[in-house]
Amino acid sequence: MEKPDLPAAPAPNAILEAAIYADDLDAAQAFYEDLLGLPLFQHVEGRHMFFALGASVLLVFDPARTSHSPENPRMPVPPHGATGPGHVCFAMNREAIDAMHRRLEAAGVPIDTAFDWPNGARSLYVRDPAGNSVEFAEPWLWDDQKPG
Repeated sequence: MEKPDLPAAPAPNAILEAAIYADDLDAAQAFYEDLLGLPLFQHVEGRHMFFALGASVLLVFDPARTSHSPENPRMPVPPHGATGPGHVCFAMNREAIDAMHRRLEAAGVPIDTAFDWPNGARSLYVRDPAGNSVEFAEPWLWDDQKPG
């Protein structure tokens, strides 16, 4: 199949936001804000919460409220949503990952796994209350995979 002749455009160079889905936003808020310490900067009761992570934002939506036509015609965001567990990975140095590991264990959050990748980067995996896979990893995890 031939590729069409397309105009040039630069590739994106960062993720501005990432979304996960949870049907119990109160439980998600307790996990992400109270336990992980992420600053909550927007909350629409029963619909979504937005958490600040430096220049990025973690969006947590109730998929039952976002998978249909927009409720506000002045903000024509297309419907979106997902079912089943998703994944999000937070960048932290090794010492911070170890501290988070201790905090999560003390809070009774089961640890899925904690290990060092073949390149030596550390990862810790848990599940949020909605079953999403939440990873904490050293930021250089993918350094050997980056081009040039």
